Amino acid sequence: MSGSNIVADTNILLYLLSGDKTLAEILDQKQVYISFITELELLGYKGISKQEQQIIKTFLKECIVVDINSSIKEQTILIKQKYSIKLPGSIIAATSLFLNIPIISADKELQKIKEVNLIYYEK
Repeated sequence: MSGSNIVADTNILLYLLSGDKTLAEILDQKQVYISFITELELLGYKGISKQEQQIIKTFLKECIVVDINSSIKEQTILIKQKYSIKLPGSIIAATSLFLNIPIISADKELQKIKEVNLIYYEK
Protein backbone atom coordinates (compact mmCIF):
# COMPACT_ATOMS: atom_id res chain seq x y z
CA MET A 1 0.00 0.00 0.00
CA SER A 2 1.54 3.27 -1.06
CA GLY A 3 1.24 6.64 0.64
CA SER A 4 2.15 7.54 4.15
CA ASN A 5 -1.21 8.88 5.41
CA ILE A 6 -4.35 6.90 6.14
CA VAL A 7 -7.65 7.32 7.97
CA ALA A 8 -8.39 4.34 10.21
CA ASP A 9 -11.97 3.36 10.96
CA THR A 10 -12.93 2.39 14.50
CA ASN A 11 -13.12 -1.32 13.67
CA ILE A 12 -9.56 -1.27 12.38
CA LEU A 13 -8.25 0.21 15.62
CA LEU A 14 -10.19 -2.34 17.64
CA TYR A 15 -8.56 -5.14 15.63
CA LEU A 16 -5.16 -3.51 15.97
CA LEU A 17 -5.49 -3.03 19.71
CA SER A 18 -6.54 -6.69 19.96
CA GLY A 19 -3.19 -7.72 18.47
CA ASP A 20 -3.87 -8.05 14.72
CA LYS A 21 -0.34 -8.42 13.34
CA THR A 22 -1.38 -7.99 9.70
CA LEU A 23 -2.87 -4.59 10.50
CA ALA A 24 0.20 -3.65 12.50
CA GLU A 25 2.30 -4.33 9.37
CA ILE A 26 -0.09 -2.42 7.11
CA LEU A 27 -0.12 0.63 9.38
CA ASP A 28 3.58 0.55 10.21
CA GLN A 29 5.36 3.72 9.04
CA LYS A 30 2.01 5.39 8.28
CA GLN A 31 0.61 8.56 9.81
CA VAL A 32 -2.76 7.41 11.11
CA TYR A 33 -5.60 9.91 11.14
CA ILE A 34 -8.83 9.23 12.95
CA SER A 35 -12.12 11.03 13.17
CA PHE A 36 -13.14 12.46 16.52
CA ILE A 37 -16.04 9.98 16.31
CA THR A 38 -13.58 7.08 16.45
CA GLU A 39 -12.03 8.55 19.59
CA LEU A 40 -15.50 8.81 21.15
CA GLU A 41 -16.43 5.26 20.10
CA LEU A 42 -13.23 3.77 21.50
CA LEU A 43 -13.26 5.60 24.83
CA GLY A 44 -17.05 5.56 25.26
CA TYR A 45 -17.38 1.79 25.12
CA LYS A 46 -19.54 0.57 28.01
CA GLY A 47 -17.59 -1.54 30.47
CA ILE A 48 -14.15 -0.30 29.37
CA SER A 49 -11.61 -0.81 32.14
CA LYS A 50 -9.25 1.91 33.37
CA GLN A 51 -6.35 -0.10 31.95
CA GLU A 52 -7.99 -0.42 28.51
CA GLN A 53 -8.83 3.27 28.60
CA GLN A 54 -5.18 4.11 29.30
CA ILE A 55 -3.94 1.84 26.49
CA ILE A 56 -6.33 3.54 24.04
CA LYS A 57 -5.36 7.03 25.20
CA THR A 58 -1.68 6.19 24.79
CA PHE A 59 -2.31 4.83 21.30
CA LEU A 60 -4.40 7.86 20.29
CA LYS A 61 -1.49 10.17 21.14
CA GLU A 62 0.28 8.66 18.11
CA CYS A 63 -2.68 9.44 15.83
CA ILE A 64 -3.95 12.73 14.48
CA VAL A 65 -7.52 13.23 15.65
CA VAL A 66 -9.55 15.27 13.16
CA ASP A 67 -12.38 17.28 14.70
CA ILE A 68 -15.59 18.13 12.90
CA ASN A 69 -15.61 21.21 10.67
CA SER A 70 -18.03 22.68 8.15
CA SER A 71 -16.54 20.74 5.20
CA ILE A 72 -16.81 17.42 7.04
CA LYS A 73 -20.38 18.28 8.06
CA GLU A 74 -21.34 19.00 4.45
CA GLN A 75 -19.72 15.78 3.18
CA THR A 76 -21.38 13.79 5.97
CA ILE A 77 -24.80 15.10 4.98
CA LEU A 78 -24.20 14.27 1.32
CA ILE A 79 -23.00 10.74 2.16
CA LYS A 80 -25.98 10.07 4.44
CA GLN A 81 -28.41 11.36 1.85
CA LYS A 82 -26.87 9.50 -1.08
CA TYR A 83 -25.93 6.18 0.55
CA SER A 84 -28.06 5.90 3.74
CA ILE A 85 -25.01 5.03 5.83
CA LYS A 86 -25.09 5.30 9.63
CA LEU A 87 -23.89 8.60 11.05
CA PRO A 88 -20.55 7.40 12.53
CA GLY A 89 -19.52 5.75 9.25
CA SER A 90 -20.62 8.79 7.29
CA ILE A 91 -18.54 11.10 9.48
CA ILE A 92 -15.46 8.87 9.21
CA ALA A 93 -15.82 8.61 5.41
CA ALA A 94 -16.34 12.38 5.17
CA THR A 95 -13.14 12.85 7.16
CA SER A 96 -11.28 10.75 4.60
CA LEU A 97 -12.73 12.85 1.77
CA PHE A 98 -11.88 16.10 3.57
CA LEU A 99 -8.25 15.00 4.04
CA ASN A 100 -8.12 13.44 0.55
CA ILE A 101 -6.42 10.32 1.86
CA PRO A 102 -7.48 6.64 1.84
CA ILE A 103 -9.53 5.07 4.59
CA ILE A 104 -9.00 1.54 5.88
CA SER A 105 -12.09 -0.18 7.20
CA ALA A 106 -13.73 -3.56 7.68
CA ASP A 107 -17.17 -1.97 7.33
CA LYS A 108 -18.85 -3.37 4.20
CA GLU A 109 -21.29 -0.46 4.24
CA LEU A 110 -18.47 1.93 3.29
CA GLN A 111 -17.98 0.05 0.01
CA LYS A 112 -21.10 1.83 -1.26
CA ILE A 113 -19.36 5.21 -1.21
CA LYS A 114 -17.85 5.65 -4.66
CA GLU A 115 -16.10 8.93 -3.79
CA VAL A 116 -13.96 7.40 -1.03
CA ASN A 117 -10.61 5.70 -1.59
CA LEU A 118 -11.43 2.64 0.56
CA ILE A 119 -8.98 -0.05 1.54
CA TYR A 120 -11.35 -2.80 2.60
CA TYR A 121 -9.89 -5.05 5.30
CA GLU A 122 -11.25 -8.56 5.78
CA LYS A 123 -10.24 -10.22 9.00
